[in-house]
Amino acid sequence: MEPVSFRLCSAPGREATGTDCSPGGSSSISGGVGERSREQLLRQTCEAVVLGALHPRTAITLVLQVLSDAGSLLSCCLNAACMGLLDAGLPLSSLFCGVTCALDAQGAIVLDPTTRQEQEARAVLTFAIDSTERKVLMATTRGSCSVEEMQQCLVAAQRAADTIFQFYRDSARRRYSKS
Repeated sequence: MEPVSFRLCSAPGREATGTDCSPGGSSSISGGVGERSREQLLRQTCEAVVLGALHPRTAITLVLQVLSDAGSLLSCCLNAACMGLLDAGLPLSSLFCGVTCALDAQGAIVLDPTTRQEQEARAVLTFAIDSTERKVLMATTRGSCSVEEMQQCLVAAQRAADTIFQFYRDSARRRYSKS
């Protein structure tokens, strides 16, 4: 039995990700395969870093509402989830961030691709990277790429993660500074 259970929802009372967040809500098939997959990836990533043993028999409901999708949606959701967990004061083994890379037809890597760039790409890779050792917590791909291209995308994602983690630090400093 898991010490902490997660429910991820798009918004209170909505079933866009397949889970109704209203009291007594239940799963629904109407959420779509892509949204259910995104929900599962988010849940697994969050469960990997939350120190659930400190709070047995605890349920965490993480509500992410997508207002618009200009591309790199999964990485945006990962970053929002991490900031939400951090803001809630939950004990975490490390922070994490999401980075999306697209490989265009020539093999060039595009970080944080737009929706159009994702559609035109021959492969789109999203990584969740932890803040302590820059290890991969989660990876997902759409399309095809070689092992070498995947490794190049991972290196680019790990470099980009440094910028995201600096943004986290700056945001927390601004939020909790006394000025």
